Amino acid sequence: MSLPDAFHEIAERVNNWGRWGPDDEIGTLNLITDTVVREAAAGVRTGRRVPLALPLRQGGVQTGMIPGRVDPLHVMVQINQEIFGPGTVACNDDAVTMGLQAGTHWDALPHVSHSGRLYNGRPAGSVTAHGGAEFSGIEKVRTIVSRGVLLDVARARGVERLAGGHAVTPEDLEAAEELAGTRVRAGDIVLVRTGQIQLLLAGDRHAYSHPSPGLSIHTPRWFHARDVAAVANDTLTFEIFPPEIEDLWLPVHALHLVEMGMLQGQNWNLEELSTACGETGRYEMLLTAMPEPFTGGTGTPVAPVAVL
Repeated sequence: MSLPDAFHEIAERVNNWGRWGPDDEIGTLNLITDTVVREAAAGVRTGRRVPLALPLRQGGVQTGMIPGRVDPLHVMVQINQEIFGPGTVACNDDAVTMGLQAGTHWDALPHVSHSGRLYNGRPAGSVTAHGGAEFSGIEKVRTIVSRGVLLDVARARGVERLAGGHAVTPEDLEAAEELAGTRVRAGDIVLVRTGQIQLLLAGDRHAYSHPSPGLSIHTPRWFHARDVAAVANDTLTFEIFPPEIEDLWLPVHALHLVEMGMLQGQNWNLEELSTACGETGRYEMLLTAMPEPFTGGTGTPVAPVAVL
């Protein structure tokens, strides 16, 4: 089944291929300039640090819905072992097996493809079983530090949590922007709060996974017009799930990652941040969200921190 004309129309409008040259591998992260970071740092008021990552553990986000994406399998490989002989300092070491997109994470640009292509027109076949992503692997993203803006759509719409069938629209984003009292600008990282993660925090992993509110297919044009550097939210699938258009699966992934070259973040815990921003009336922050540089990785665990 081919993608519908509506998808291709949006894709044509938001496409960034060649914008930063034919060899570019980081897409909209090019919009995070030294000036953007300097201004973000200057906006810090209290120095309060709010963590946005979920704990990595068994019984975490993953339910088996996505094959191979397993929660961390944590084992001890040394326990109080005196590796240099009796009476020497004893060591404890761990090992972990997990999906790189298992918990709070970034999706790298080659995480999805469509029509045989990745970002900047690279062939989908450049992702291989042995090497992973030849182009735009997560290791190509050296730093992610920028101005973050919380668009608290749930609060802007007067609810604790958006309903599972709610597709977040450009109008929702603008309502949250009005609540925030600031305008999203070039180089920003936008954090979209739906409240969906409350279900996971309450222990219901299956209700968290679906049905889920999320970004509508109509939002990529909004992010493109604002020159947003990256977007993250507090859901498992990022976009509305099941999809708003029947049988059109993961269109927002394809528009963001393939057409725009824009990273997506999922499973970000925005609850404490929502409370903090609501208390102060300030919804902008210095955001650090450094990727783990797995060579060829199509995603990476991340432990973001918002500095208010």
